[in-house]
Amino acid sequence: MTSITEFFQYILNSEEIIRTGGLLVITFIVFAENGLFFAFFLPGDYLVFLAGVFCGTGILDVPIGILLLCMFTAAVLGSLVGYIFGKYFGDIFENRPDSFFFKKKHIDTTRKYFEKYGSRTLIISRFLPVVRTFAPILAGLVKMSFPSFLLNNVAGGVIWIGTLTGGGFLFGERFPWIVDYVQYIILFFLAITTFTVIKGYLNARKEMG
Repeated sequence: MTSITEFFQYILNSEEIIRTGGLLVITFIVFAENGLFFAFFLPGDYLVFLAGVFCGTGILDVPIGILLLCMFTAAVLGSLVGYIFGKYFGDIFENRPDSFFFKKKHIDTTRKYFEKYGSRTLIISRFLPVVRTFAPILAGLVKMSFPSFLLNNVAGGVIWIGTLTGGGFLFGERFPWIVDYVQYIILFFLAITTFTVIKGYLNARKEMG
């Protein structure tokens, strides 16, 4: 039990992941969090941002071009896997009971975004924790056309990674002392994440009620 707890503490610690796991682990987590329903709890926004910061300061010894390419590819391929899963196996969510790795409310919340924004949800959801994971799955479930999905998936990946990883790199390069305040960056993103998820869930419940 202790080893399981330590494992979850590790995968939720973005700074530790970047320092010890390097590019390979970062890439895998971004891939999983962008389309595998059981990976919705993994760090997303602050992981890709801190990866950029650590790259800019030299702690993550990877060329920024390689980092951006890996983050972008992982995000797009992760969403693609989610889309394929939703298209061919999405019906199982309709009767699936809630568990730690799946909450039906996440699907309901994501559905509301699709009803409001349509295919643009795939772009908007890149900046919405949890919704980011379930958006491509729901896109497949509702049989969104593949060209439309691919266009919005790629566009969302470019904007998300370009903004957070690219922005993080510039911060790290110009203000290397920022690494001394990593904990505050993580707390900031966690606050935004918590607020966004709770607000989205409450709005969805209100509209459904």
